Amino acid sequence: MQEALRHKSFGGFLTVHDHDSAVTNCTMRFAVYTPPQAADGPVPVLWYLSGLTCTWQNVNEKSGIHRHAAEHGMMVVFPDTSPRGEGVADDDAYDLGQGAGFYLTATEDPWARHFRMDRYIAEELPALVADRFPAADMNRQGIFGHSMGGHGALTLHLKHPERYRSVSAFAPIVAPSKVPWGQKAFAAYLGADRSAWQAYDATELVARQRSKAHILIDQGAADQFLAEQLRPELFAEACRHAGQQLTLNMRDGYDHSYYFVGTFLGEHFAHHAGTLDR
Repeated sequence: MQEALRHKSFGGFLTVHDHDSAVTNCTMRFAVYTPPQAADGPVPVLWYLSGLTCTWQNVNEKSGIHRHAAEHGMMVVFPDTSPRGEGVADDDAYDLGQGAGFYLTATEDPWARHFRMDRYIAEELPALVADRFPAADMNRQGIFGHSMGGHGALTLHLKHPERYRSVSAFAPIVAPSKVPWGQKAFAAYLGADRSAWQAYDATELVARQRSKAHILIDQGAADQFLAEQLRPELFAEACRHAGQQLTLNMRDGYDHSYYFVGTFLGEHFAHHAGTLDR
């Protein structure tokens, strides 16, 4: 692992790292914000998963996330949204290929060799963080994300509820099997058999097995993708039937942007702290 960048921020440090991944078969870049409290001992770890077209960089530069992480004494890990580089399959569209990994393990060519983002985030990257960041308390992990990253956060939590003890999302794709973004990506990455899609669909997963966590979702009511791509009402209904604790906040006037994310980040950190500080 090689450190590529380092910036001091709110008393802590944002560091950016490159490493060769055995899971994605390419060089991966990720970032870590280490809060000032890490100088005194282990701190909780939050995983932030970004949305379509993003990298580790967007939320770090546009949302003010370091202030909240420093206030609550939480380390935040920012994986990339997909494998990248020469030789990695790609597509001209923004919603498929590099930048659009959808936090799954692809089974179809040409994607299967590199696009294994759920395994990368759940298996390889945590081992690297635990080894290289001694202040990371891996017994206190939470996960959150935005849009495609919200989809990833919900599905990874529902598959690993004991690991990711807290979970939240901003404008997540909650039912990818039923919306154009998800249907396009799933057909390409996973093939035509829709039964394989269910393992990466939060609405399907929560219907099978609720978690003990209280899920927090914030959704902009003026989000341009709300009606066609996001459809939070489907997840809310599945949670109601499953007995899953859910708070879904519809935020009047807010869209899909980082202005929206930045506005409510503090509430999400407080939500995670309520579980991880115990």
